[in-house]
Order: sequence, then C-alpha cells, then structure tokens
Amino acid sequence: MAKKPETFFDVDYAKLMGEFKFPAFDVDAVMAAHRRNIEVLSQANKLALEGAQAIARRNFEIMQGAMAEAGEALRALTTNEAPQVKAARQADLIKVSYEKAVANLKEIADMIQKANAETVGLLQKRVGEALDEVKVMVEKASASMPKAA
Repeated sequence: MAKKPETFFDVDYAKLMGEFKFPAFDVDAVMAAHRRNIEVLSQANKLALEGAQAIARRNFEIMQGAMAEAGEALRALTTNEAPQVKAARQADLIKVSYEKAVANLKEIADMIQKANAETVGLLQKRVGEALDEVKVMVEKASASMPKAA
C-alpha cells in the first residue's frame, strides 16, 4: 500500500508536475510576434504624433489668419461712415467670420478623424494578425503533444 503524504511538504511536486503533459510553445515565434507588436505600436505612436503636429500647425495658421482678419475688420469699422453703414458692415463681418469658423472647425475635425482612423486601422490590422499567429502557435503546440492513451 502506498504511503500517504502526511503534510503539504511531503508531496513530490516535481514528480506530480512531470505527469502533466504541457504543449511546447515556439519561444522564437512568440518573441517575433511581440517584436512585431512593438513595431506596430511604435508606428501607431508616430502616426498619432504626426497627426497631432499637423493639427497644431493648422490651428496656428487659422489663428494667425483670424488675427490678421480681426485687424482688417477693426480698421474697416473705424471709418467715418454713417451708423447704418457701419452696422451693415458689422453684420457682414460677423456672418463671414462665423462661416469661416465653422469651415475651420470642420477642417480640424476631419484632420482629427483621419489621423485617428489611420492609427486605429494600423492597430486593428496588427490585432487581427496577432490573433492568427496565436491560432497557428496553438495548433502547432497541440499537434506536438503526445496523444492520451
């Protein structure tokens, strides 16, 4: 009759674990997959940074243009004209300014959307590839496991 272990420490865990059959994973393939993940993350960060820089540049250009237009508008409104003419000119300036602001906001929103779409698309593609790689690794590991009798 086999001797029962008296305490937790009396068990031969190495022998116990040796009875379990674990699949062998290809460590090189796993490392290569992680390397590709890091490369794609780096590319995504670069795309995001380039998008943010382009948006910041465009914002700066819009602000410069707005300041120049504000100066011109102020000069146009300081002329010696009848109050009705000045009021009509102010209404026109407000309308033009509003239309430009809406167009600029749409342009910036489109730039943001494009930058986000490129970055997310890159990451999404890599996630799909990574899942395919995991599937292949698991299939190879399963094929290399000895069959139970």
